[in-house]
Amino acid sequence: MKTVRTLLSLSLCSVLAACGGSSSSGSDNSAGSGNGFATCSTADQNQRFFEYMQDDYFWNDSLPQTIDPEAYDDVYQLLEELRAPEDRYSYILTQDEYDAMFVSAEYAGFGFSQQQISADRVKLRFVYQDSPAWNAGMRRADEIIAIDGVAVSQLLANGAYSGALGPAESGITREITWRNPTGDEQTATITKDEVATNTVMGQTIWQIDGQRVGYFTLDAFINRTGDDLNQVFNELDANNVDRLVIDLRYNGGGLIRYANQLATQTAGTQVQGKTFIEYRFNDNNSAQNETVTFSLVDGVRQLDLDNVIVLTTGASCSSSELVINSLRPHVDVTTIGETSCGKPVGQQPQELCDKVTFAINFETVNSEGQGQYYDGLSPDCQVNDAIVADWGEFADPLTGAARDFIVNGQCPVSTAALEHVSTPAYKNAPIFTLKDKRATLQ
Repeated sequence: MKTVRTLLSLSLCSVLAACGGSSSSGSDNSAGSGNGFATCSTADQNQRFFEYMQDDYFWNDSLPQTIDPEAYDDVYQLLEELRAPEDRYSYILTQDEYDAMFVSAEYAGFGFSQQQISADRVKLRFVYQDSPAWNAGMRRADEIIAIDGVAVSQLLANGAYSGALGPAESGITREITWRNPTGDEQTATITKDEVATNTVMGQTIWQIDGQRVGYFTLDAFINRTGDDLNQVFNELDANNVDRLVIDLRYNGGGLIRYANQLATQTAGTQVQGKTFIEYRFNDNNSAQNETVTFSLVDGVRQLDLDNVIVLTTGASCSSSELVINSLRPHVDVTTIGETSCGKPVGQQPQELCDKVTFAINFETVNSEGQGQYYDGLSPDCQVNDAIVADWGEFADPLTGAARDFIVNGQCPVSTAALEHVSTPAYKNAPIFTLKDKRATLQ
């Protein structure tokens, strides 16, 4: 197997200038593995993946001594067999999936992320800017009520909803009817196209209690995030914001170097030169253990804030949690929302023929040695997420709670009632990885 050097999601390479020189397009097909199986056959892939896991998997001491590589249908099945009890996060992508998710950051679709909130209702979690859905007027918290004239409730009841939206191909056209949070309905014929996945959404500046408060949603830490962060921090700095609210509620993680950039652009002189993160590998690879300091990475402007509010849910994972955990020893971090997913570990992608494997390789701790938050990071103000308003609007329970906290300096008194009202009756499986997140996109 060969390490993917162009993009190391959650790896040492994420913070080293040398990363990015090699190709990520290729399969490691040039030579056999010496195991007696045809190169890149199912058995060959299984054997090579097992040998890699024995060397590099963070919980390698939990693995069996040997396997029968012909006993598994593919490496996906083998991964499930080898997965440690603590490991909810290892996954495998095809090379095409990897390129689309991390490299090109594009996909063919309408341009929205959706969530089924009850047995018969679907709402939009967010809409990518300048996508077909965005240009048609769709926004976060809109509810899809019909596709080609067939009610969503009927499609869900018949198990036909996903199929009704069509395959992930440019040129697919559907008539979609939706309702916005004020009750207005709209119908448009929308055609799927290549969608660029912008990572910053809903940026705005609130005037609250005599303070200029910056707000933005960061949706992922991918290859374009450094530039996206620069655009929003340029605006925040130019407007001399006094406070900052960073919405990471659906951010499932990604490149650690951009978590570092976000944290450093936020706190600036409060953290520069101090420890951002320490990587800890298994005993086979302890020579790779390393301490990394806060750095602007691709950043230009910084805010030098000594406090920040972060909005979280169970979909806030990995690099999102690193921002919180790494800043806490140095500045005042207030989290509002739901308990985060609990991923204090990361992985170095590895090429395996036409696939890229993401098996957990290391754990991370902050400057005080704090990590291992497998149960998630509990919020300072518990507020349940509800898809009821667009980004940055105070009708949203998390942003409304952030405003109340800024005004009063404490968690809002109405939080318990808000949780009761806004908790959806139906919840999908937790979104732990970028692969899970991609499944919500249309």
